[in-house]
Amino acid sequence: MRRVAVTGIGVISSAGNTREAFWESLVAGRPGIRPLSISGPTPLRFPNAAEVAGYDPLAHFDPKQADLLDRFAQFAAVSAREAVADAGVNWTPELKRRTAIVTGCCVGGQSTEDTGFVDLYIDKKPRVNPMTIPRIMANAGASFVSTEMGITGPVYTISTACASANHAIGQAFWMVRSGAIEMALTGGSEAIFSYGFLKAWEAMRVVSSDTCRPFSKDRKGLILGEGGAMLVLEPLERALARGARVYAEIVGFGMSSDAHHITQPAVDGPANAMRSALEDASLDPAEIGYINAHGTGTAANDATETKAIRMVFGNLADKLPVSSTKSMTGHALGAAGALEAAASSLALHRGILPPTANYTMPDPECSLDVIPNEARKLTVGAALSNAFAFGGLNAVVAFRAAR
Repeated sequence: MRRVAVTGIGVISSAGNTREAFWESLVAGRPGIRPLSISGPTPLRFPNAAEVAGYDPLAHFDPKQADLLDRFAQFAAVSAREAVADAGVNWTPELKRRTAIVTGCCVGGQSTEDTGFVDLYIDKKPRVNPMTIPRIMANAGASFVSTEMGITGPVYTISTACASANHAIGQAFWMVRSGAIEMALTGGSEAIFSYGFLKAWEAMRVVSSDTCRPFSKDRKGLILGEGGAMLVLEPLERALARGARVYAEIVGFGMSSDAHHITQPAVDGPANAMRSALEDASLDPAEIGYINAHGTGTAANDATETKAIRMVFGNLADKLPVSSTKSMTGHALGAAGALEAAASSLALHRGILPPTANYTMPDPECSLDVIPNEARKLTVGAALSNAFAFGGLNAVVAFRAAR
């Protein structure tokens, strides 16, 4: 089997609209959490969100393209363009045929769907926008990138709630490693800020009334986010032969199901996914120097994830650095794993571990080294990136520093 390198990274997020702006915010411990820009007939119980700031579709797309693409699909295209440019890909017809696009997305075109419902039920219009279906389909971003770049290999989108992007990255990794494809563009995108969708999250009572404080005793819940991130994956040997920068290697992927509850987390499922990722990577737990946690900031998730980490790592967990970058990017649902894969790759490449921002006080239920508030200069050899979704679906990606 072939070794698989990450040679390109593209990001658009609340923490920064490019890869470098995103990384600068993470290293500074600077959250992209700000007052919500949308409102509706009644106020929401939560005032803040992690929205992409200063985004102008017409800076990236011509008017016809912008009309065709919902915001989430635009984020997929913007981050894909940056990743491909970063990797310095020299496209040939054969490479385009042997390249896959595998993306994750949880809910698709929410703003388009919301607008259509307003047209029908509030404004009593007899029809909706004829492009509604192409705009809301979860694969719209992947399909647009395929068309724009002329990529004709496997192209598809995975929707497994908050694990979507990790499932996408893991499957893309397996395809490159096996030789089924020569290159992959993989990650995820999400844009959830429509009033109706926010009201649905409000009803769940898991969104924080102020900010996201993962692992902190006074945490109040998650902060919803949006954005997109894409990685270019290719065989390490090919990357080195063409002189490409290698951010990190992806070396393992593990997944599992809790078979427990639709929303309440369990310990065994996440632990099994981490173990599977380690086994797939042929890594010993002692080789892991960092975990980018799922770390949503809810009472149940953070305590459960801590137990799962301790179940897998035992006494090693006492000194294992673990942080949640959702404290800065918010929880971008189907795109969360992609943003965190980008953060993990950059952390390994640059020898800096991003912090858990907004941390105020330790919680005995979350007894981990959570890198509180300040980034840590530390070169580590390998890392895990965790994603644990509603429905009890778990996906973990294992990275190794480039050697």
